Amino acid sequence: MEQFNVKNHPTTRHSLKALSVILLAGFTLSACSDSDKAAVVVTPPSPPAVVMQSFSVTVTNLTANQPLSPVALVAHDAQTVLWQSGAMASVALEKLAEGGDSADIDGLTGVSQVVKGTGAIMPGMSETITVRMEATAAASLSLATMLVNTNDAFTGFTGMTLADLVLHQASSMRYHAYDAGTEANSEAKGTMPGPADGGEGYSSARDDVDFVHIHPGVISMDDGLAGSVLTPSHRFDNPVVAISVTRTE
Repeated sequence: MEQFNVKNHPTTRHSLKALSVILLAGFTLSACSDSDKAAVVVTPPSPPAVVMQSFSVTVTNLTANQPLSPVALVAHDAQTVLWQSGAMASVALEKLAEGGDSADIDGLTGVSQVVKGTGAIMPGMSETITVRMEATAAASLSLATMLVNTNDAFTGFTGMTLADLVLHQASSMRYHAYDAGTEANSEAKGTMPGPADGGEGYSSARDDVDFVHIHPGVISMDDGLAGSVLTPSHRFDNPVVAISVTRTE
């Protein structure tokens, strides 16, 4: 008995060939249809505009004969303070308070920018400096400067909250002198960097109480301090500096 082969049957072969042509045509049409579709272009959202802020700071020396070292205006985060009364001074603050050198402040944790004055501020004189930065770059400002005819006296402010400063409205204060507590107030020749002595600035040895406090003031040779090279003209009664901060942008 002859076995019937469906694949070899003429009718079946014809049907399969027709089906293949139909499927191939459908695939071709589908491919053409997909290629004819316009490409969808996704435009990324524009980045938010960068908001800048600027602050103008004017420093006035109120002393009779204490030049101020070039000021350091510091922008930093809310957790950073340059000093705290009753706490040990950092090495960065020690270098500023003993020698007027603010270079190490740049490297303190939380500091984003330091703007420095152009030179010493003489008694009765003022200097205005400006800091400009992105609004998200810093939360607070600090400022520090040394009274150079002393062993380790400095002045300024730390931790001024920028959010509290209203645009174009000045915030003005007078500030006391602080003692870094890192060098004894001997007033001896060779121990002070200012013009009254021209001596040593920073020394890594600490021979005082080793905590920051309000400065007791200059004694001078006329008050019987043996070995002092200072005179009554170098005395200062607090406050020693006036500072005005204005947000200009």
